[in-house]
Amino acid sequence: MGACLALCSLASCASCLCGSAPCLLCGCCPSSNNSTVTRLVFSFFLLLGTMVSVIMILPGMETQLRKIPGFCKGGSTIIGVENQVNCEIIVGYKSVYRMCFAMACFFFLFSVIMIRVRNSKDPRAAFQNGFWFFKFLILVGITVGAFFIPDGTFHTVWFYFGVAGSFIFILIQLILLIDFAHSWNKIWVENAEETNNKCWFAGLLSFTVLHYALAFTAVVLFYVYYTQPDDCTEHKAFISLNLIFCIIISVVSILPKIQEVQPHSGLLQASLISLYTMYVTWSAMTNNPNRACNPSLLSLVSNVSATEPPVDGNSGHVQWWDAQGIVGLIIFLLCTLYASIRSSSNAQVNKLMQTEEGKGFSGEEVVGEDGIRRAVDNEEEKVTYSYTFFHFHLFLASLYIMMTLTNWYQPDITTQAMQSSMPAVWVKMSSSWLGLGLYLWTLVAPLIFPDRDFN
Repeated sequence: MGACLALCSLASCASCLCGSAPCLLCGCCPSSNNSTVTRLVFSFFLLLGTMVSVIMILPGMETQLRKIPGFCKGGSTIIGVENQVNCEIIVGYKSVYRMCFAMACFFFLFSVIMIRVRNSKDPRAAFQNGFWFFKFLILVGITVGAFFIPDGTFHTVWFYFGVAGSFIFILIQLILLIDFAHSWNKIWVENAEETNNKCWFAGLLSFTVLHYALAFTAVVLFYVYYTQPDDCTEHKAFISLNLIFCIIISVVSILPKIQEVQPHSGLLQASLISLYTMYVTWSAMTNNPNRACNPSLLSLVSNVSATEPPVDGNSGHVQWWDAQGIVGLIIFLLCTLYASIRSSSNAQVNKLMQTEEGKGFSGEEVVGEDGIRRAVDNEEEKVTYSYTFFHFHLFLASLYIMMTLTNWYQPDITTQAMQSSMPAVWVKMSSSWLGLGLYLWTLVAPLIFPDRDFN
């Protein structure tokens, strides 16, 4: 009897997994819009790939890979199939590169397929919002094929793809952070004005002070641990410049002229951007190959010599996890989730992110003839977000994850050793400067072009 019920349950989900019916997740979120559910599921695909990448760099994975028939050299075999993969060196950055290559190809493919989809009546929209089982099979198929890519120059070339993609993704993270800060400030100020409750203003002030306190503390720690009296000139310049830039955007955000055209701008946004800028600065400095200017947290805690190399050339051991990598993953997950569920009224950010102005849910849940609850199709007239840009954003996120999980290490010609590189440092720093410039532009643009509508 239980088996029959299970089969019936699986059959009822067939339209969700193999058809175009957007009913996934609707049992938990029955009052969801179709566009939101689709973005959440694609983000889950990215999260699933990230989890697999993390597992692939855990100790002991080589032993498990050898159990796959016909995969590892010296491992289990299949008659007529030659083992091609050297699992002694595939574990680690190679597995991450291949897994993220597969995710990047998957999302880039959908980015191309979904070009110029205008509404849900387009046949491609049905494939965007359904057929999840087949899309999952496509991702699995690309992943399996990626693990059989010959070494050659693949890792070196894909490293530079990862650097370029991560640079753009860091900017997108900053755009989302600006959007979140504006929405946060606007909602709390409106709540304070409508309810005449000063607690909302107290909350804004408390978080603003907290953000600035953390940013200032970070600057002090950077000067103490990431600079030397007669060395680390680049670090001194990075810290000083970003400190000055953060002060500039903070002052500009509260100028009377800016407040006239941007009544919702304030120190909350500037403080959050300043804190994120200090994180990017720290992340960049941790990629400096000069170990005297880049002590690991482990060396700081245990008083290990800062000049001790992090990579043992004899054993090939690489320290994959460090504090900035973990923080980077957390920020990545939060930004990806926010990008999936965001409903913004910020016209500038919506234009940059290719999304429509957020609207509240106004319909009732849809129940099909089979009794399955489905998401509401809110894109019959016009899509609420650019399908192509959304998938391109996930494509860039795949590259960012690849670089984060491998600590931005650059493979050498032997593909067995890893080393930090200055290109990663400059990419991160330039992205922080460009991001600060972008935020400054959002403040002064309405003042420079008063005839344009920036609301």
